Amino acid sequence: MAQDMQDDAPSYLTTREVADMLRVKERKVYDLAAAGEIPHRRITGKLLFPRDEIMAWIDGPDPARDRPAVLAGSHDPLLDWAVRESGCGLATLFDGSRDGLERFAGGDAALCGLHLPEPDGWNVQTVAARGLRDCVLIGWAERSRGLLLAPALRGEIGGIGDLRGRRMVMRQPGAGAAALCERLLDGAGLTQDDLAPCGGLARTESDAAAAVAAGEADAALGIEAMARRFHLEFLPLTRECFDLLIDRRAYFTDPVQRLLAFCATDALREKADAMGGYDLAPSGAVRWLTP
Repeated sequence: MAQDMQDDAPSYLTTREVADMLRVKERKVYDLAAAGEIPHRRITGKLLFPRDEIMAWIDGPDPARDRPAVLAGSHDPLLDWAVRESGCGLATLFDGSRDGLERFAGGDAALCGLHLPEPDGWNVQTVAARGLRDCVLIGWAERSRGLLLAPALRGEIGGIGDLRGRRMVMRQPGAGAAALCERLLDGAGLTQDDLAPCGGLARTESDAAAAVAAGEADAALGIEAMARRFHLEFLPLTRECFDLLIDRRAYFTDPVQRLLAFCATDALREKADAMGGYDLAPSGAVRWLTP
């Protein structure tokens, strides 16, 4: 489709141009961008859409093209360890659940890790709504998630509502933790404006915990395993499903098979027990299949 565009066509499209191309209303394009489901840039407060990326997004991934041996999506320290320890050879690109889902949908990753909160659970509705083909969503682990707190706050924080005026390190837009944090703040009648200014964004679970441990923040929304590693106070808030979305063709490649085989070993279970906050009962269970 991109070849049909004239050479002098603009590199970036407006919301109206994209809406006309997709034959939808502009409001739908705004919704797609807000959900991170369409390639876009926000420049000086205005939405712009890279023409080449939009054309590739419309065409979808080439089913005949081999996906790169890349694990994208959300960072999980146990999964990160398993990739290295198994020697599977997968490259990792951890920049949040939404980013991983976009890369997977574009054919740029063989699998991705997800923990996106939904009204009735985690991940399944979001993945099903993408219209993906030839892939499977399998369980990785259930994780204990809550507030990572500086030791000085022991006994002072009983919930996220008690963080008003405190420094809370935030996660990047599109991260599952960012979506959950927004929901929890809203439930407590707070917004990010009610929190004290904090430094840059934390892009991984370890980055979030490290910021609190270094005194750069009073709190972060993180997982129990990182609270233990960095000797932080931990206030549990929820149990979340962390799943792996895997391309069916890539599923049978050597890197993915080596990782999955390692995940069935005692070594992984022992590591999970040592890190804490993991329940591996869902590991390997099929959570969703493309129709």
